[in-house]
Amino acid sequence: MSKPEPLKVAVLAGGIGAERNISIQSGNCVAGALKEAGLNVAIADIGPGNLDILEDDSIEVFFPALHGEFGEDDQLQQILEDKSLIYTGSGPAASRLAFDKMASKKALHQAGIDTPAAIEFDANTDIGKLEGQIRQFADKYVIKPIKQGSSVGVSITSEPRKTIAAAQKCLSEFGDCMIEEFIPGREVTVGVLCGRALPIIEIKSKTGFYDYHAKYIDEKTKFLFETIEEPTLTAKIKAAATDCFDALGLSGFGRVDFILSRDHIAYALEANTIPGFTTHSLLPRAAAKEGLSMSGLCVKIIEEAYSSLVARRS
Repeated sequence: MSKPEPLKVAVLAGGIGAERNISIQSGNCVAGALKEAGLNVAIADIGPGNLDILEDDSIEVFFPALHGEFGEDDQLQQILEDKSLIYTGSGPAASRLAFDKMASKKALHQAGIDTPAAIEFDANTDIGKLEGQIRQFADKYVIKPIKQGSSVGVSITSEPRKTIAAAQKCLSEFGDCMIEEFIPGREVTVGVLCGRALPIIEIKSKTGFYDYHAKYIDEKTKFLFETIEEPTLTAKIKAAATDCFDALGLSGFGRVDFILSRDHIAYALEANTIPGFTTHSLLPRAAAKEGLSMSGLCVKIIEEAYSSLVARRS
């Protein structure tokens, strides 16, 4: 990195979505890590009506730590791009694609990446035909909002009529949603940092459902390394993670979640462009497995953003 240290970095947190509280936790953790590394750090709780920090000419790099609406859906990235500011993570187009679970699923499928079958459910869905449609591709289902994260609004059902009722409830609370094929298997996740897959983490929650509570509250949720003993399978899952990044046009850092089926197929569920940076979060855990501290991880992300965006704009 050609810029002499210490850089002045603004960590952007908060936002307006359902994941606001987690974003504030992530922002505080990132800010603390960067301060520990000796950088000059400011933290700002921002939203569409409060972007004053972006007018601070002394800030050299912006580190968005917002999850969900406004933070990951391209809105903030487009504002940063329009102002020609240097920021971490993926750009607007990739953020928009990854945030839309149906659009990203189609992109992954077109790239030849395995992903569970799904049907979009919105206000125009023909309920009369839906029961027959979903019976054709699965006998157990996952209902999830198309544009939410942290398992907000997600439910699992095993009977078509209950599935439709759950989808209607999800639609009323969160907007357009999807009914996805439930695939039995092991939940694994792969962090990607600067184009390279980090160690695989297998997730085991107490209830068997890795929901919001299991992610951020329940201390009994297990995050396990080296549970996949076959080297070829490990390599296959890691390659699938970087393939997902490439297919969606992501950059910098992120995380891809999979279900590893009983026949050892890694089905991509979604890609997270700004995964959590809390004490429970998986990207920092995976980085730590390779000896990279939270400070080291955050600094590496800053360095990548600074060098790549300065080069692109020169």
